[in-house]
Amino acid sequence: RRFQLRYVLEQEWPAVESEPLIGRERLAELGRRFHRLVQQHVYGLPVEPLTRAAGADTDLARWWSNYLRLEIGNWRLSADGDSLPPNRRAEVALSVPFGAHRLVAKYDLLATGDGRAVIVDWKTERKRPDRASLQRRLQTRVYRYVLVKSEPSLAPESIEMAYWFAEYPSEPEVLAYDSAQFADDEIYLYRLLSEIEAQTGAVWPLTPDERQCRFCTYRSLCERGVVAGVAPEDELNIDLEIDLEAIDEIAY
Repeated sequence: RRFQLRYVLEQEWPAVESEPLIGRERLAELGRRFHRLVQQHVYGLPVEPLTRAAGADTDLARWWSNYLRLEIGNWRLSADGDSLPPNRRAEVALSVPFGAHRLVAKYDLLATGDGRAVIVDWKTERKRPDRASLQRRLQTRVYRYVLVKSEPSLAPESIEMAYWFAEYPSEPEVLAYDSAQFADDEIYLYRLLSEIEAQTGAVWPLTPDERQCRFCTYRSLCERGVVAGVAPEDELNIDLEIDLEAIDEIAY
């Protein structure tokens, strides 16, 4: 139902996900600013004005400082300790055919070269997810799958995805890839697409776990309450919403 409202009906989100609203909005805005700073730095803007742009906010200043130490450390994020490949692009989108549709992934940082590719995703959430949950994320499946499909010269074994956490700068999670995972992801994604295409009702099925609705912005449209749930600050995992209409695609 949430997918239908957001991507099929393009319904604007009418409510906040959870309280406290001010804290969530602040962290979300800081996350956007952090991504923008990194993008500008990757494309050559000098550190000094970017540091001034980070301002005096304690959280953003700490994230930016942690990022700069990563950059000074020659981007050692890969599982084998090597630095990132030399060709680095920030905020780049790749689009590939997927059945009668297209599958799009927007990468915070894509580093390629020397027969390797590393996807880097910046996370500014308070709580660090565990490795198993990151492996299960649809983002992990889609990002690696799209890169293989868009770059035929890259075997799945030459691709890694690194989640870097601004709050935990020395604890990145690097996920390797291989042909077996690629085949499994393809089956999973096509099965998911089939489930989506099979929906014919005006209202797609709602989750049976109504506790999730407390933290869904569409809860009032589904008549499942109008008051946001209250989440502890350390559980406010801010993850940027991708606006696919606002990014440039690179189609292969």
